[in-house]
Amino acid sequence: MNMRNTMTIGGYHALITFDSDIQMFRGEFLGLNGGADFYAKDVKGLQREGGISLKIFLDACAEDGVEPRKQFSGKFSLRVDPSIHEAATIAAAAHGKSLNQWAEDVLRQAALA
Repeated sequence: MNMRNTMTIGGYHALITFDSDIQMFRGEFLGLNGGADFYAKDVKGLQREGGISLKIFLDACAEDGVEPRKQFSGKFSLRVDPSIHEAATIAAAAHGKSLNQWAEDVLRQAALA
C-alpha cells in the first residue's frame, strides 16, 4: 500500500502528521485495539521510534491476551447528499451492479490505489 502521509512498520500502517508546535512528525498506528503513537524529526527516526512503539504495544497485547488488530465487520453506514446517492445508483445500474457492489469496487480502487 502506497498512500500519502502513511508509513508501514512491521506490517502495520501508521498515519504521519506534522506537529508544528513541537516541530516534529507524529506517527499513529491505525487499525489497532488501542493507541500506539510515536514522534521523530525525520523518516529514519519515525521508523525507529515506530518500531519501538509497536513492539511495546504488541508485547502489552500478548501479555494481556488481546488481539492487537481491530476486527472489522465489513459493514458501515454512509451518509451522502441525496443527489450523490441518486448519481451513484445510476452509475451502479449502468455498470450492471447493485449500489453495494459498485460502491465496494469504487472504495477498493480508491483505498488500494
